[in-house]
Amino acid sequence: MSDLVVIAFPTEAKAEEVRQKLLKMQKEYLIELGDAAIAVKDAQGNIKLNQLVNTTKAGAVGGTFWGALIGLIFLMPLAGAALGAASGALAGALSDVGINDKFMKDTAAAIQPGTAALFVLVLKTSLDHTKEAALQAALAGVQAALPASPA
Repeated sequence: MSDLVVIAFPTEAKAEEVRQKLLKMQKEYLIELGDAAIAVKDAQGNIKLNQLVNTTKAGAVGGTFWGALIGLIFLMPLAGAALGAASGALAGALSDVGINDKFMKDTAAAIQPGTAALFVLVLKTSLDHTKEAALQAALAGVQAALPASPA
């Protein structure tokens, strides 16, 4: 079973700091993350998502490789690479992995301008019950330390 955690932060830098700590915990096999994205709300109310994986870039790189490989068969590797990159980038831009982008944008609409929200999809953890409780308390403490937003 997975858990989705959303935490609001006063700045994007603080949200990124917490995300990096979670990624470090993942490298130490203490936690397994499905996704960890940051939503930032600017002064105009626009929401920008900062995700771990840029699907457009990954699609373009993969498309370039496969396009060049197929292009070699037809003796047109450059045209194949260009066509593969374009189609891969388009496929990457249209795909969504991890937490649903629309859900993140809708949820981040509730935060104050100039602040950020960290979305973490936790798949599983190898922490014992005391360490897991300490992590939950730390995450709850971060949320409690934030000023309450006006309703």
